[in-house]
Amino acid sequence: MKVLILEDEQPAFGRLVEELQALDEKIDVVAGCSTVEQSIRWLNDNPQPDLIFMDVQLSDDLSFSIFKSCKITCPVIFTTAYDKYLTEAFRYSSIDYLLKPISSDRLGSALRKYQTLRDHFVNSHDPAANHSLPEFWTKNDRKKSRILVRKGVEFQTVRVEDAGYFFTEHKLIFLVDKENRKYMAEKSNLSELEEELDKNLFYRANRKYIINANYIKRFKPLEKSKISVELILPVNEEIIISQENSASFKKWIGEN
Repeated sequence: MKVLILEDEQPAFGRLVEELQALDEKIDVVAGCSTVEQSIRWLNDNPQPDLIFMDVQLSDDLSFSIFKSCKITCPVIFTTAYDKYLTEAFRYSSIDYLLKPISSDRLGSALRKYQTLRDHFVNSHDPAANHSLPEFWTKNDRKKSRILVRKGVEFQTVRVEDAGYFFTEHKLIFLVDKENRKYMAEKSNLSELEEELDKNLFYRANRKYIINANYIKRFKPLEKSKISVELILPVNEEIIISQENSASFKKWIGEN
């Protein structure tokens, strides 16, 4: 497993390398970068590693800015002394969030999580098995039967048909399942998600909601040809279909 470490404190970098190799001697730390600028150069000039350990606070900026300049297609484990970045970290390719000082047990748990996710999504007998997790997931999203989600810092999957609706809030995407449980979905925006869902089953109601046809309880006309949709699941606000989309919604619901 090829690992890239982004860490601006040399003692912390050395300890992490030692801990990783003690846990698995097959781990190859291919490089270490201490700044955002250096990290961007390395990522643009080299093949993606299998896994990145990324300190949130590098010497010249927060490491989140790296994602604006690089397409990172491998899983990321964030490391930091602060828990205030947890929500933002999981907007990216993060599979775990380790608070410093990092214990051997916690590091081992993060590596096992990586391997479990990789084994779940990648067939080890497939020649393409060396593809990174996000690339593999994206390639199979269009015909997948499950959605990758997070609950706290843990990953799991939800069957597509069990997703009652999706919504966006504070630039994050959430899935609400048939039991009214809310999860953070692994997508950057609703438009990306919409492209990967079955158009016969899901409808983009407005800028905030994507709804599942099987969870629509009723709908009614409003003034100016708008439509109000009520779901079987509780929603904190009224879901409104605009005048421009009311005809397409009626056609869609009539075909499902």
